Amino acid sequence: MSRRIAVGVLGATGTVGQKLVRLLAGHPWFEVRRLMASERSVGKPYGRVVHWLEPEPLPPDLAAMPVEPAEPGGCALVLSALDAAAARSIEPRFTAAGCAVVSNASAHRLDPVVPLVVPEVNPDHLQLLRRQPWSGSLVTNPNCVVAGLALVLKPLQDAFGVEAVELTTLQAASGAGFPGVAALDILGNVIPGIANEEQKIASEPCKILGSLADGRVIEAPIVISVQTTRVPIVDGHLLSMSVRLGRRTTPARVAAALQRFHAPEHVRALPSAPPAPLALLTHELAPQPRLHVGLGAGMTVSIGQIRPCPLLDVRLVALVHNTIRGAAGAALLNAELMVREGVV
Repeated sequence: MSRRIAVGVLGATGTVGQKLVRLLAGHPWFEVRRLMASERSVGKPYGRVVHWLEPEPLPPDLAAMPVEPAEPGGCALVLSALDAAAARSIEPRFTAAGCAVVSNASAHRLDPVVPLVVPEVNPDHLQLLRRQPWSGSLVTNPNCVVAGLALVLKPLQDAFGVEAVELTTLQAASGAGFPGVAALDILGNVIPGIANEEQKIASEPCKILGSLADGRVIEAPIVISVQTTRVPIVDGHLLSMSVRLGRRTTPARVAAALQRFHAPEHVRALPSAPPAPLALLTHELAPQPRLHVGLGAGMTVSIGQIRPCPLLDVRLVALVHNTIRGAAGAALLNAELMVREGVV
């Protein structure tokens, strides 16, 4: 690509917004032109108003960039790290003005004309864009748990069919944003339940794993029962699950199906796509957030503990980096897919 595409970031000062800014710095296709945030930050240099949490230093050119209000203009593509309430009203203003928007927010994920996309799983769902009423376009990426769960279930669905999932999550503190959960609440503790999370985890995979028919998504008939918990680690959501398959099989065949899974060729060629979306770990104590959350620069989901389940058919443990594959990295990969498909 000879000329980089001008990109804006909505919600640029938050945890996911910062991650987007860091991933966009030096991107081969994209150039950050606008950093947008709330009114209290508007007009001030980004470096003065952001509480930078990323391990790499904030690039000086981005630190000096003035924060702008969340209004359309100046870029063809916008990556949104807004919360759901703000996204519900702000993102449609951008799509109505002709912008392509990739949203990390939950506000529009289940809208029937809005693609909910994991590029390795359902890139064909971008066809829903033809039904959108705006001159621009809106694509969403899923909940941080679902970003990993959909990648695990896709090869199982293709090989055996998936009927039901029983899932318990152990979700990192960074999933609550900054400043997040109070230290005295989370340290040395596990908090059962995360507001509004279980409904998203139960519903979003059915849309992602659904099939297209007459320009609509026919949702996959998968029953998902989920218990969420918040645990005192920084990054990485651990998913402990049992799966009922459409036909009986063995753990070895399940492992083989997961091992064979790869992204479509045009997705594998995207700059942010990992060499492998799934990594099967054979060590008896894997996966672990401390050791494995960074695989594939945070874009690879690691899987272990594949065993028979006495209640359903198979059980396993998966690990997803919640702020990269589950948020900023997912949005960036969707943006790259939109460029590859000619949407931007």
